[in-house]
Amino acid sequence: MPLLHMLWLMLLFFLMIAWIWVIIGVISDIFRSKDLGGWGKGFWALFIIIIPWLGVLSYLIARGSGMQERTLHMLAESEKIQRAYIKEAAGTSVADELAKLADLRDKGVVSEEEFNAHKAKLLA
Repeated sequence: MPLLHMLWLMLLFFLMIAWIWVIIGVISDIFRSKDLGGWGKGFWALFIIIIPWLGVLSYLIARGSGMQERTLHMLAESEKIQRAYIKEAAGTSVADELAKLADLRDKGVVSEEEFNAHKAKLLA
C-alpha cells in the first residue's frame, strides 16, 4: 500500500473520529440543556439523526453560544457536589475550618487580610 494511501486513510479515520466527537458533544448538550423542553430536545435529536450535517450545523448556529455556558455550569455543579462529599467524608465543618484559620492567624502564619479573605470564602 503506497504511503499516500495510508496518509489518506489516516486523515479519513481522524475526520471520522472528530465527527463522532462533535455529534456526541452536540447531543449531550441537547439533553443537558434545561431551557429546552421535551419536544424541543426530541426535535433537535431527530434532526441531527436524520440529517446529521445540516442538523449539527443548524444547532451550532442557533444554540452554539450557550454550549460553553451550559458546560461550565454543569462542571461547577459537579464540583460543588464533589466538595460537599469530600467535606462530609472528611468530617470537617465550616466552624472547624474557621477555628483552624483563626489559630493560624493568632500564630502569625496568616495575615489579617488573608484571614478575612479565607473567612469570606468559607462563609460564601
